[in-house]
Amino acid sequence: MFRRREPVPFAFVAEADRFRSNVAPPPRQRSSAGQIAGRWLLGLTIVAGLVGSVVLGRPALSTPTSTPSPQAQSQAAQGR
Repeated sequence: MFRRREPVPFAFVAEADRFRSNVAPPPRQRSSAGQIAGRWLLGLTIVAGLVGSVVLGRPALSTPTSTPSPQAQSQAAQGR
């Protein structure tokens, strides 16, 4: 098919890169004391939960070193 080759003015695309708005966004609302306290409380709760899980999980992950194996107990009884 035959295509028409006409120049198309795309100047608006080039201008879009340089465009700066003169409208400022509205200022952010300051958080109230209750919202700040709530965020701190939520953060402390999450940290306390992670620390608690590590503290409670450490004994389950460690290998018992103070209890002798059954073979060592039988050898100690034979050696008397």
